[in-house]
Amino acid sequence: MSYDRNAVAAPPSGLRLLPWETDPGKPCFLSADGADGPLSRLADEIEEDQLRDGDEVLTGARAVLDDREAGEYALRRALRAATQVLGDVLRVADSRGARLTQCGDGP
Repeated sequence: MSYDRNAVAAPPSGLRLLPWETDPGKPCFLSADGADGPLSRLADEIEEDQLRDGDEVLTGARAVLDDREAGEYALRRALRAATQVLGDVLRVADSRGARLTQCGDGP
């Protein structure tokens, strides 16, 4: 998955941006009416996994950056992993931010 927040329009009111996309890379949305349904719970679990992965990748990337003897391959691998999880975390932030605004809790 490679999330491009500039290519994804804000979800229409009542729709939740899901933490996965279609095979061609298009965003998936869920009607907020099923906010406590099985798909919504699955999306919550995947988002939590993505945030946990982000924390682990950040720790690993910092270790690579602190290693003065890390080679180009290690640096590229760390950067590739970091960009992947950053995209996931941005998707989670956009999804949750849109839901806050829809609930009237956000700006």
